[in-house]
Amino acid sequence: MKIVVTGKATADLVRLHDHLKPVAPDAAARIVQPLARAPSRLIDYPRLGERLDTYNPRQVRRIIIGHYEMRYEITGERIIILRLWHGREDRASGEPG
Repeated sequence: MKIVVTGKATADLVRLHDHLKPVAPDAAARIVQPLARAPSRLIDYPRLGERLDTYNPRQVRRIIIGHYEMRYEITGERIIILRLWHGREDRASGEPG
């Protein structure tokens, strides 16, 4: 399996870091680093996350990492990281992929 990170997911990670950095610079790095490493677990366990039937027939899933949700899609031999949010964020505009 190969991990592919979308531009939106990368932007989400940068946005989260930029939001935290002014108020808690040390916490920003401490929180963002595990989020950036999380997809590596999916290489061995791609179906680790809960499947989101809303996106059938696509294989869109989500995993919870602390207070954050990461959505990803399994397509053949690729795991595509779609989006990343804090649990309290308004996700109405965050359509996967």
